[in-house]
Amino acid sequence: MFKRIPDHPPLIKPYSGDYNPLWSVMIPVYNCMDYLKETMESVLQQDAGQELMQIEVVDDCSSDGDVEELVKKIGKGRIGYYRQKENLGSLRNFETCINRSKGKYIHLLHGDDRIEVGFYDEIAALFRDYPKAGAAYTNFNFIDNASRLVAKKKDSILEQPGIIPDFFDKIAVKNLLQPPAIVIKRTTFEALGSFFAVHFGEDWEMYARIGSKFPVAYSPKHLASYRLDPRSGITQKSFLSGQNFLDMGKVIDIIQQYLPEHKRSKIKKAALADTAQYTVKCANSLLLNHRKAALRQVKGAWGMSKDLTTLYWIIRFYAMYILRYKQIESILRKGKKIESIKNSRSKIL
Repeated sequence: MFKRIPDHPPLIKPYSGDYNPLWSVMIPVYNCMDYLKETMESVLQQDAGQELMQIEVVDDCSSDGDVEELVKKIGKGRIGYYRQKENLGSLRNFETCINRSKGKYIHLLHGDDRIEVGFYDEIAALFRDYPKAGAAYTNFNFIDNASRLVAKKKDSILEQPGIIPDFFDKIAVKNLLQPPAIVIKRTTFEALGSFFAVHFGEDWEMYARIGSKFPVAYSPKHLASYRLDPRSGITQKSFLSGQNFLDMGKVIDIIQQYLPEHKRSKIKKAALADTAQYTVKCANSLLLNHRKAALRQVKGAWGMSKDLTTLYWIIRFYAMYILRYKQIESILRKGKKIESIKNSRSKIL
């Protein structure tokens, strides 16, 4: 029976064809026409050539424009195009991307993100210097819907490129990266399977699964850009519905299964606390335009963790909530007063 959200990691079959490039840049897309041109161009400007790099857009039945025509226009024959027969959802589309890949290294570059010049050279150097790594990633930026830099990811993972010590213990507590920044060996996917279980946080689970079995290499250079778009996407829909904290709780439970028993309790407590605090911060961003969703996030956060730091963020949230309510009330009162004055003047005239 077909499930949009698989219960177990879908099998990735070994590739045995004649075309064996080093890279497979697979671009899963669904209704991201506004950004896809930029995504493809960011790859083409560092294209290693047909012999070394497969580039393909895998379209999950987008309805916001003619994706195939855009691929032809921008790719000029260099970028392949495959359209699903029906909408399968993000997890199954990722699975299709991986199974259609032919390269040694797979880069799942979502159709609304981009990479910066030097990304593939840096990843190649990481795999060359650390051949046992199952995956490699760089530091990254956050960009907005107008492609403006919002922030550079700050971390203290490594000051120089190398294998991350205790990567699995670190990522079991919280997700350390975003999808455009990581490249995963095809053999890693063949050994572990594809994405499963949830639509929100599926990447965190995948990276933790990789970390439980393989070393992971890292470069501190900011060579990928993850887009924050509050208008659409799985992330925004999850925040509005509250599905995000339900899925994150499920991911935390799944990761527990990969951990040695003596580490589980401590890491789960830390993961729940970190996720709860992140959830309250999400609530802050929703407060102005989505009050009910914001309150739902706070309730979900408190259900996850009742530590002092979480309590601090919740108190801070409610302080902002009261302040904004008073500001809105003040604006409404001023508006009514102005309207009353206008009505009085009109009567006099």
